[in-house]
Amino acid sequence: MANMVVVGSQWGDEGKGKVVDLLTAGSDLVVRFQGGNNAGHTLVVDGRQFIFHIVPSGILYEDKKCLIGNGLVVDPAVLLEEIKNLNTAGISITPKRLSLSEKAHIIMPYHQALDLAREKYKGETKLGTTGRGIGPCYEDKVARTGIRAIDLTEPDTLEEKIRVALEEKNFLLEKFLNAQPLETSPILKAYLSYGETLAPFITDVSLEIDDAVKADKQILFEGAQGTHLDVDHGTYPFVTSSNPVAGTACAGAGIGPGYLDHVVGIVKAYTTRVGAGPFVTELDDEIGNHIQERGREFGATTGRRRRCGWLDLVVVRDSVRLNGLNSLAITKLDILGGIANLKMCVGYDMAGKRMDQRPASLKKTGLCTPIYEEMPGWDGDISQARNLDQLPPEAVNYLRFIEDFTGVPISIVSVGPGRDETIVVKYPS
Repeated sequence: MANMVVVGSQWGDEGKGKVVDLLTAGSDLVVRFQGGNNAGHTLVVDGRQFIFHIVPSGILYEDKKCLIGNGLVVDPAVLLEEIKNLNTAGISITPKRLSLSEKAHIIMPYHQALDLAREKYKGETKLGTTGRGIGPCYEDKVARTGIRAIDLTEPDTLEEKIRVALEEKNFLLEKFLNAQPLETSPILKAYLSYGETLAPFITDVSLEIDDAVKADKQILFEGAQGTHLDVDHGTYPFVTSSNPVAGTACAGAGIGPGYLDHVVGIVKAYTTRVGAGPFVTELDDEIGNHIQERGREFGATTGRRRRCGWLDLVVVRDSVRLNGLNSLAITKLDILGGIANLKMCVGYDMAGKRMDQRPASLKKTGLCTPIYEEMPGWDGDISQARNLDQLPPEAVNYLRFIEDFTGVPISIVSVGPGRDETIVVKYPS
């Protein structure tokens, strides 16, 4: 067994939740290390669908401990609603099963107000954020003016921080963004109540992880979004406000890199992205619509229609380098069934020049057209396959091409949404 990190290798929505759920069976702790409730992981277990925004996907296993790391920004109202919904579904959530890092930063109403007002102010040039206050909260974290989970348990500290923050935020809202100002009292009252409820869950997550390492327990680190939404390495500025790459598992959870053994990159068998930003292999045709409808490609958090296109292996190979991937988990292979001819992007043509990596410049990326390799598709339902030999030869060839191009072996193949609709080629270790 090994301590593993699971990351998205495209623009998020790759199906990380299902893979985390699968790998949780062999783990003792599951740690979410970055992002906020702008991400959603969807799981289907025994015909029941669960959508997680903050709580790690491993919570469906009653004997596992889930930890929310310091690298997250947390909306306490959303977290409490998620806990409530799980309890209603018969999944008991107690401090023995879930911990929230005392150092995690808290999303405040003024973060959400700024997020929404900025998008409205920008009009057609907006970034397409979820409006949940993620970016503004990370801004305050970096500016050293943020509110952390531990502050929710200290009324005097919380009141002072809210009062000081609103002096600046209200000026921006009123004078620059033409939005309504906020008052201290109702915010303080609501967040003290959240703090009282969450206090039993708030702890030093880094120490919990260290104790687990010393006890030789297996730890699974779960990221949100995808590599190409990384604020440093993604399609900036059309990115998220954190670092979804594997290295963030250390900073976002409080563990040294020497304790990480295996990085699994999740790759959807085609490519999708939500919101604005460059997308070289996007399909604005019947095939794109077919993939979108069959794959039910709508955001788990926003409900927005995902843009769909052929598998972009340039993007995936960049992710191999940025994350140090040890194996790949291919998801939604079943969605490609019935398409006569499949394409994979193996390079970009930029005004007659071949590019083997995604350019940092959005202007250059906008000039790129995909260089494709084509291969025959397959017909029929593959959801019952439990090993590669049970797949059509064309599907196996599709997988082998991905391995050969990226230089990374495939460990897992998802052939359907259910927990059991999975081929484990080789368990990551």
